[in-house]
Amino acid sequence: MSTPPATLPAERWRPLAEAHREEVRAELADVVRRRDRAEKHPVDDFLFHYYNLRPSHLAQWHPGVGTAVEDDGTWPQPTYVVEVGAARLDEAHLLSRRRGTVETAARLLTAAAGKEPRFGCFGMHEWAMVYRLEDGQARHPYLPLRYPREELARIVEEVGCRCSHYDAFRFFTPPARPLNLLAPTRERQADLDQPGCLHVNMDLYKWAGKLWPAVSSSLLLETFRLARDIRVVDMRASAYDLTDWGYPAIPVETAAGRAEYVRLQRGFTARAEPLRAALITVVQRLGVAAPNPENS
Repeated sequence: MSTPPATLPAERWRPLAEAHREEVRAELADVVRRRDRAEKHPVDDFLFHYYNLRPSHLAQWHPGVGTAVEDDGTWPQPTYVVEVGAARLDEAHLLSRRRGTVETAARLLTAAAGKEPRFGCFGMHEWAMVYRLEDGQARHPYLPLRYPREELARIVEEVGCRCSHYDAFRFFTPPARPLNLLAPTRERQADLDQPGCLHVNMDLYKWAGKLWPAVSSSLLLETFRLARDIRVVDMRASAYDLTDWGYPAIPVETAAGRAEYVRLQRGFTARAEPLRAALITVVQRLGVAAPNPENS
């Protein structure tokens, strides 16, 4: 028989919830202001358009699977179940709606955690997304490019493309795809995802959002912060000129720029490791385990 979850009394969880709401509101005030004014932003637009959560979601407080809270009548049902005055996540309800997602998260998170990180891509995926495009065909038309298109193409061909993440590779231009050393597919994602990849580590926020509210709000916020910091580097290392936005370029077209990119990449890998482990613990607490590759 499983052990009942510990119960946080109201005098403990309410201050935690309020402090979390205020922390998120302060941190995302500029995001909300720009959204209300329909102003574009090269970092935050990606986080709130490509991923599904909104600032209001991040501001909500949830204790996560394995923790119950003293019920005050505000915990939404059927997401939560109330028993003997305590509210806890209804795990069976969550799995009835999202088991496939949880199983996919378990498979990809565990697969990436078991690999050695690689640091040889140098962020050229963003360059490959604008390679050989005609004038007016940029993915982000409001952002200027750092080089004329022919010079940009020469740099891509000289540095090369070593992208292993399908959700980056699928946005390569058709002429750029044959330049990549790999041909990632959705079916091969578990085989190719690795913990040195910036996009794999940004996707910890994606999986936290898909597992939420089984994921605690503090863990969700930490994965968001990691994704935001990674996206800054992703765009600084891109072919776009973001100096007007306060983001100096990481010139990966040079040896010094590539070394700086790898240094930052290693730092993100170290930050991501405990967050990935925490997400794996969440899926395990939900009773879902990744398949054993030896048995598949």
